[in-house]
Amino acid sequence: MALGEDLALDFGQEDETAGKGAPGLRVVRAGFIPLVDCALLVVAAEKGFARRESLRLDLVKEASWANIRDRITLGHLDCAHMLAGIPIASGLDLGNPKARMIAPFSLGLNGNAITVSQRLWAAMSDDGRLSAEASPMAMAQALARVVATRKAAGAEPLTLGMVYPFSCHNYELRYWMAAAGVHPDRDLRLVVIPPPLMVAYLREGYIDGFCVGEPWNSLAVDSRLGRIIVTKAELWRMSPEKVLGVRADWAERNPETLDALLRALYRAAVWAGDPGNRDELAALLAGRDYLDAPKDLIGRILSGKLRRTADSGPVEVPDYIVFRRGAATFPWISHAMWIYSQMVRWGQIAYSEDGAAEAARTYRPDLYRRALAGLDVPLPSASAKVEGALEAPTAVGCTSGQLVLGPDGFFDDQSFDPDRLRDYLGSFAIHSMDGAQGHLPGGEE
Repeated sequence: MALGEDLALDFGQEDETAGKGAPGLRVVRAGFIPLVDCALLVVAAEKGFARRESLRLDLVKEASWANIRDRITLGHLDCAHMLAGIPIASGLDLGNPKARMIAPFSLGLNGNAITVSQRLWAAMSDDGRLSAEASPMAMAQALARVVATRKAAGAEPLTLGMVYPFSCHNYELRYWMAAAGVHPDRDLRLVVIPPPLMVAYLREGYIDGFCVGEPWNSLAVDSRLGRIIVTKAELWRMSPEKVLGVRADWAERNPETLDALLRALYRAAVWAGDPGNRDELAALLAGRDYLDAPKDLIGRILSGKLRRTADSGPVEVPDYIVFRRGAATFPWISHAMWIYSQMVRWGQIAYSEDGAAEAARTYRPDLYRRALAGLDVPLPSASAKVEGALEAPTAVGCTSGQLVLGPDGFFDDQSFDPDRLRDYLGSFAIHSMDGAQGHLPGGEE
C-alpha cells in the first residue's frame, strides 16, 4: 500500500528511518484498524502528502487493538492509528509490558456510536415511552428499566461489546449507563471484541449491543441487525477518539521524520475535512485494502447523515466525525486527563499524583507545535482546557489567524476541569474505585 513513485530527495538527517526503502525516502510503517477514522493515514499515503514530506508511508492493516499495541511495543510498527487510551495505559504499565508511548497528534474527534439488537430495542421501547429520537439520557433510562426487569426475573444479565479495556468506547458506555443508575460492573457484562467482528457477534446473539467506531454501527443497521440509539457526538460533542501513537524512544531518535509525518497528516486533515473531497475520500476508504465496505455507506457516515434504523431516512448528527475543524488534530492534555479520570473511576488504577503526571506527559502538544510551526496554522496557545464548558462556537487564543472551538458539551451538562481532578472523581455516585475517596488526594483511608 505504499505510494508508487519515489522521489529522490535527501534530508541529510541521522534519523534511523533514513536509507530504508527507496533512495531519498524515509520509510514509516503505520498500523491501522479498518475504521472510518483511519482516514488521515490513508489520505496522507494515497494523496501524496507523505511523499511531499519525503516519506514513504507503508500502511499495515491489523485486526485488533491488542495487535496494534503489541506491534508498536515490539518495534514492528513505527506508529499507528491508535485508541486514545492506549498510550496512557502503556505509560502507566496497564495491560502490557511497559513501553512508553506518546500521542503527538489527534486523528480526529467523535465517530463512535452505541448500537443495540432489535430484541433489546423492543424491550427498551415496549412501554411506549421511548421514541427513536429520544435523548441519550432517556435511552439510558430505558436501558436501566430493562436491566432492572431482567434482574427481578432472575434472567441472565445483558452483554454489551466494546473494543478494548482502555478505549473511549468502554468509558463512554460506562459514563452513559452510570448516569441512569446502571453499574456497568454489577448490573450487566461488558466484553472486548475486535471492531471487525462486532456485527458478527451481534448476528449470532452473543451480545445485545455494542459501542464501536464506524462503519460497524451503520453496517449493523443496514443488515437489519441493530439500531443506533446514541452517538458519541451526542454524549460529548467534541470528544477524543483516535490518536497517532508512537513509542517515545522512536520519537526521540527520529525527530525530523516525526515532524514530517505530522505535517503530512495535518495536510491530510485539511483535505479530508473539505466537503468537496467527501466522495473521493469515501471511495478511498471503501477499497479492499482499507475498510472493504460500501462507498455509499461510508459517504453517509462522512456527511453525518445517519440512518439509525434500516427503515428510517437519514438524520443529521452534528459533528458525527470531525477531522480538522475546531482543532480536531491538536493533542489536548485535558483529553488525556479525562481518560485518566475514567481509568481511576472504574478501578483500573488507583489515583496518584505521579500517575496523573504520567498521563499528562503522554499527550505532546509541544511536538505538534514544533512540527507545524513553519506552516500558516492557528496553533492553540493553551495545552489544556475545561472540557464541556463551551455552549456555542468560541474564538480562543492562538498563534495566528483565528481558532474557533465548540460547542463541546457533555449530555449530562457536566464539565471536566483537569485542574480539579479530585473534585471530579469525588462527584460520581457510581464508580468502581476501591475505597472511593481513599484513592484520591486528601481522602480518608
